[in-house]
Amino acid sequence: MATSAPLECWFLTGSQEMYGPDTLAQVELQSKQIATQLDDGPEVDVPVVWKPVLTDATSIRRAMLEANADDACIGVVIWMHTFSPAKMWITGLDLLRKPLLHLHTQANVDLPWADIDMDFMNLNQAAHGDREVAHIESRLGVRRKVVSGHVTSPRVRSRVAAWLRAARGAHAVRSLRVARFGDNMRNVAVTEGDKVEAQLRLGTSVNTYGVNDLVEVVEQVAEREIEDVVTAYLDDYAVAEELLPGGGRHAALRYAARVEAGLRAFLEDGGFDAFTSNFEDLGGLRQLPGIGVQRLMADGYGFGAEGDWKTAILLRATKVMGERRPGGTSFMEDYTYDLGADVPLILGAHMLEVCPSVAAERPRAEIHPLTIGGREDPVRLVFDAAPGPGITVGLADMGERFRLVLNEIDVVAAPRPLPRLPVARAVWAPRPSLETSTECWLLAGGPHHTALSTAVGVEEIRDFAEVLGIELAEIGAGTTTERFRSELRWTQAYHRLAAGL
Repeated sequence: MATSAPLECWFLTGSQEMYGPDTLAQVELQSKQIATQLDDGPEVDVPVVWKPVLTDATSIRRAMLEANADDACIGVVIWMHTFSPAKMWITGLDLLRKPLLHLHTQANVDLPWADIDMDFMNLNQAAHGDREVAHIESRLGVRRKVVSGHVTSPRVRSRVAAWLRAARGAHAVRSLRVARFGDNMRNVAVTEGDKVEAQLRLGTSVNTYGVNDLVEVVEQVAEREIEDVVTAYLDDYAVAEELLPGGGRHAALRYAARVEAGLRAFLEDGGFDAFTSNFEDLGGLRQLPGIGVQRLMADGYGFGAEGDWKTAILLRATKVMGERRPGGTSFMEDYTYDLGADVPLILGAHMLEVCPSVAAERPRAEIHPLTIGGREDPVRLVFDAAPGPGITVGLADMGERFRLVLNEIDVVAAPRPLPRLPVARAVWAPRPSLETSTECWLLAGGPHHTALSTAVGVEEIRDFAEVLGIELAEIGAGTTTERFRSELRWTQAYHRLAAGL
């Protein structure tokens, strides 16, 4: 799948009519240059589209309404080149429903000290023009990101790029359709949640389909389609000998290919970009979907096991945020700990469903028994995750709001081989330590299913949470349990107040 349609960000510049046509011509020229410098930056992978300079309340209001109505526009960057009286911006900012970044910059990097006159001062007034509009943003309570510095700075472009990735993820969530095949795992609390609230707050539609609705599609898959998928398996992975054509278990590989083709067709025909499965509810499926789910995740689909639609939403958003970035993103579960290591480690895995985008080396297609689910042995990809810095992030329904819980981590190579563990896995050291990170995660009520990503970082998740108005609890290198507990109480109070009575 193409993980997102062509998207763009609008660049809006503020000024006013009193400066006259000559000054406004300079404003237009220089604002185009700033937009182009931002757009040309190697860090920025969403087109930045310059829009005409805004000089009055009517043009500002119209620009914001047009941004709201344009499905390709994922957000708006504003900059006050000159002084732009902020009362002009009240209606427009109040109407804006797209993510907002306030860029505090100026046309020049260095001041031409010997040549500065009043014409120069009147033209280059972002230092107080941006303060004027920022006051109204704060008074209106507009959620936004503020980035200060010149656009030629890699740091500035990187921060804008992170916000654009977050806006891209939020855009995907707001139009997302999730297919749940069956319900969630029985008696499990954290995978439950309010799907109406998810559509209200996030824009995501979550609906359940009987597993046998999928089975009907799976059974109609043509032999030619199965051959195409099997060929992809043989080309892309090291395949266990027993699964090769002529091998004793090749029929199981072909059935896995049939399930993948049917699942892909069901999702494509229904316009779904995320889905869930449940080993307790397999209907007429002969295998728990394994390799097919892994490959769909690698193509950008969101996924949640055991009916976990919230993680499916989060994984889809994180996949979109990580597009064209080094690293990968996968569904993950904290499974067990190595408490005796010099640096205690977490071994993460799942029954079958870890995305090969995080693999260190070429995955191997294997078949092994699965002791739960009561079906035939499923085919899956087995591999170790590539080392590198990353995050794990989970989405929990806290009753009256959603909460994101994030932990900075370092994915590492497994200290020893895992010859008897027949699933894909990741090993990581959580920051600041296993003890503190797990204490804080448990205090926050974070879920046991997460998105693990080495393609997306803390700043993108912060921006994503800000754009959607979701509570974020961060666990990182400087976290202490007691400070985290206090921060959790403050943010909990804030989000309850912000939601209103």
